[in-house]
Amino acid sequence: MTIARIAILSAVFVIAPLALTLDAQSLDYGVYKNQVQPIFLKKRPTHARCVVCHAGANNAFRLQPLDKGATDWTEEQSRKNFELVSRLVKPGDPDASHLLKQPLAHTGGGEEFHSGGRQFATKDDPDWKTIADWVKAGK
Repeated sequence: MTIARIAILSAVFVIAPLALTLDAQSLDYGVYKNQVQPIFLKKRPTHARCVVCHAGANNAFRLQPLDKGATDWTEEQSRKNFELVSRLVKPGDPDASHLLKQPLAHTGGGEEFHSGGRQFATKDDPDWKTIADWVKAGK
């Protein structure tokens, strides 16, 4: 292996995880836990709760499975969810954040496809705004 390849691999395995950690540190965990995370448990008309499809899913938005009989996550599970969700947003820029674009209707500015349907018809949805405000506050 050449020195150039070793340098690139070092950057990927050392710097990239550090960047993700810094992003998570710029986002407010308390706001996430008390305002954002409950949205993932909320039943929305005509849609399943986010947790139903995303608990233990095999995609980027892989929430921790709820313990049997639980209606909320433990502190440890919430922290893991926060770390994961923090990777799906661009702090300070909700419009560039996958977490907000994926479940938003395409006509409202969202991505073209989401197999779980459109949780948010527009950016005026109060829950979409809650998540966007959390992302916007991140620097």
